[in-house]
Amino acid sequence: MIAIIDYDAGNIKSVEKALVHLGEEPIITRDKEVILASDKVILPGVGAFGDAMAKLHEYQLVDVIHEVVEKKKPFLGICLGLQLMFESSEETPGVEGLGLLKGHILRIPEKEGLKIPHMGWNNIKVREESRLFQNLPENPYVYFVHSYYLKAEDESVVAATTDYSVTIHAAVEKDNVFACQFHPEKSSDVGLQILKNFVEL
Repeated sequence: MIAIIDYDAGNIKSVEKALVHLGEEPIITRDKEVILASDKVILPGVGAFGDAMAKLHEYQLVDVIHEVVEKKKPFLGICLGLQLMFESSEETPGVEGLGLLKGHILRIPEKEGLKIPHMGWNNIKVREESRLFQNLPENPYVYFVHSYYLKAEDESVVAATTDYSVTIHAAVEKDNVFACQFHPEKSSDVGLQILKNFVEL
């Protein structure tokens, strides 16, 4: 069973739809027992870092997420979900993230000719041994929508990068913890393959 954590962040339905397309029966929930009983857990999300952390605290999901990770269940953050997994964000100074991995979320620097938010298709450079990116074409294209980006403290956890004004840590992978800044559920066949890889872990 795959639990999709519901904390009032956008984009949950499209993640559910992609998983159903793969033949899964995901459950959208904020019920602690259901989440802890799941085989795999996904934290999707679109929105602001501070608002999202407030909701995770309000629904008492912060400790649940830490417990999922400690139990070594495969855990996947998507877009805002990736950002929340780190320590802090320039979007909301003073608000602590989940701190599952070390690193900070920074605003994409202005650069002539580039629009912020970074919105649309961009190719990623994938680390060869990554479990999340098996069976993909070289430098695959995926769909991004974000104004802030991850700078991970430990580059060994970075599973994919992209360039947009700066080098962006586009995906991470460490033990049972995975995350994508881009939206696999909106990234056509490549994205479905990434979700399939996660489902089959």
